Amino acid sequence: MPSMIVYYAHPGHRHSTVNAAMQSGLDALSNLTRVDLYHEYPRHNINIETEQNRLLEHDIIVFQFPFFWYSTPSILKEWQDLVLEYGFAYGPGGDKLAGKTILAATSTGGEVQDYSLEGKHQTDIRGLLKPLECTARLCQINFAAPYVLFNALSKDNATEKQSHIDGYVKLLSTLQSGALPVDQIISNNTLGWRDVDQLMETK
Repeated sequence: MPSMIVYYAHPGHRHSTVNAAMQSGLDALSNLTRVDLYHEYPRHNINIETEQNRLLEHDIIVFQFPFFWYSTPSILKEWQDLVLEYGFAYGPGGDKLAGKTILAATSTGGEVQDYSLEGKHQTDIRGLLKPLECTARLCQINFAAPYVLFNALSKDNATEKQSHIDGYVKLLSTLQSGALPVDQIISNNTLGWRDVDQLMETK
């Protein structure tokens, strides 16, 4: 079975509803390594050796974060800058992460229609995550379709939020067990809880 690590990056965790609940849902999963970056590194003093060893020990790397200003929260960028070193993650001899998989699980305050060529942001969520995808490619890491919840701040979509939380736990559980091979979620543009249910129905 593939090993999995979940990096959680939410600077406002105590105010979170969806992301905090997604993290709580993962309590049901065993043999899952979880790292709360803001809790572990409150001053952003990231331990490079510790993080590189964590990466070496896991096959699937999950980044869970709310979408901030069209990007990841700052600590996740800092983590990438420091941990994915030349000679380790890329460059001559930098093939230590080759063949692993990155899955981004993110939420946005905007509506799904805002994230389109015709929408307010004039690009889709996959396009805005392109820096993370290109980083994965440089490091010879597979970039899975991101798991996304749109309109996460709305108070009117409680059912949708709970379905998203349940879908997240189901997605990680089935990836971790090997019931859902990671190569089956690479070709999608994005994933939502309905896509997870559909993928499981075809198993």
